[in-house]
Parts: sequence; C-alpha cells; structure tokens
Amino acid sequence: MNNEINRQKEFQRDSRNEPMSVKDWLITYLITVIPIVNIVMLITWAVSDKTNVNKRNWARAGFLMMGIMIAFAVVINIIALLIK
Repeated sequence: MNNEINRQKEFQRDSRNEPMSVKDWLITYLITVIPIVNIVMLITWAVSDKTNVNKRNWARAGFLMMGIMIAFAVVINIIALLIK
C-alpha cells in the first residue's frame, strides 16, 4: 500500500504531468511558426521523455495531421495529373 501512495506522490510532483500555462502554449506556437525549427522541435517534443505530457501528445498529433495533409496533397496531385 505504501508503494502505491509513494508512486502517486511522485506522479503528482512530476512537472511533466502538470497542465501547461497560456504562456507555455504561446511560446510553443511561436516556435512552431519558424520554418525548419518547427519540424525539429516537433520531433524533439514528440519523442522526448522529459517533455510535458500535453505538449508531447500535441506534437504527435501535429505529426499525424502533417502526414494526413501530405498524403491528401499527393492523392489530389495524382488525380489532377491523370485528368490532364
């Protein structure tokens, strides 16, 4: 029982599990506006264990959306080439 309580306390003290502030989100969005830096930082945030859980999941979702948009663009371009 004590082990469970200790693990819960450690989880609560871990800054990676705290909600991000508005200032943190603004800085995050400003970083993602910079070309090339945005991709490097998304990779860093998505794979790092030291990153806040919210930011890590947001970065992973960003990569997923990028992949979907690139695949969609490729399909549209292929269709456009075949119609010509």
